[in-house]
Amino acid sequence: MSVEGRSASITDAMDLAIEASESARGISAPNPAVGAVILDARGTVVGVGSTRPPGGPHAEIVALAEAGDRARGGTAVVTLEPCDHTGRTGPCSQALVEAGIATVVYAVADPNPLASGGADTLRGAGIRVEQGIRELEVRQGPLRAWLHKQRTGRPHVTWKYAATLDGRSAAADGTSQWITGPEARAHVHAERAKLDAIVVGTGTVLADDPRLTARRPDGSLALHQPVRVVVGSRQIPATAAIRGSEAPTVFLDTHDPAAVIEALGEHTDVQIEGGPTLAGAFLAAGLIDRVVAYVAPAVLGSGPAAVENAGIGTIADAIRFRTETVTMIGNDILIGVVPEGAN
Repeated sequence: MSVEGRSASITDAMDLAIEASESARGISAPNPAVGAVILDARGTVVGVGSTRPPGGPHAEIVALAEAGDRARGGTAVVTLEPCDHTGRTGPCSQALVEAGIATVVYAVADPNPLASGGADTLRGAGIRVEQGIRELEVRQGPLRAWLHKQRTGRPHVTWKYAATLDGRSAAADGTSQWITGPEARAHVHAERAKLDAIVVGTGTVLADDPRLTARRPDGSLALHQPVRVVVGSRQIPATAAIRGSEAPTVFLDTHDPAAVIEALGEHTDVQIEGGPTLAGAFLAAGLIDRVVAYVAPAVLGSGPAAVENAGIGTIADAIRFRTETVTMIGNDILIGVVPEGAN
């Protein structure tokens, strides 16, 4: 739906920028997934942009190009502080100055010392600058993984699983399709299309023969496909679906979560979708940064648990999390949590 020509408050414009930034997830890496909105001097939306693939323009440049001369005297609303360096593209701060922007509002300061400083450059050019609008939403949303990598130097790791009310990821006979409803499954595929890599164990591949592709509701492939990473020593048949050409696949002959993360160091947003053993290994290693659980209102009574062997022997050693979100998706519940004490 086009939003050009619509009046918007600053917070509304930031919400539009966040929405735009979601479209850059998965395609902008290693650059951050940024969204930008340009309001003209009357507060009307005249440009919306998101970061393009590496080598392409940043969000501000896309939005300014759409706005054209209407940007002069207007406001730029951006999810991340405009960059102040020249890399594959020029500094966005200078582009905003040259466009005649009067005010810049951004959510999150850029922590990268090579790119930060845009706010000071803008102020030095006489532009009014404001920071912090919708900051929490941006930090917990489209910039979560990138900010984590800037802070820690390693990919952000999400553990995703589906389970019943009694915590079963499959029935006693091993069947698991489908625990959740069609709406939840569509949501999983939409989120996969925004990831850099998906990690599973050889056990999951041998048991379920998954494709691990991101698909649209009509079954067609999404434009972006994350790298499929298979962890473990067991041989995978040449006929396995995961060897298909729909997406790249990497095989890692290791059971060490730290070695997996090191091998995926060039990536930013990684998701664990393997079985209970793989999930337990990553939890025990302290390498899970977020958990997203699709919980179905069903009971199996027996069958594999969602996680095993996480190195916990007593209740005092339980790995505790802080709940961020609880959302209804169809008849299922999506719960998002992060480790206690996480930023």
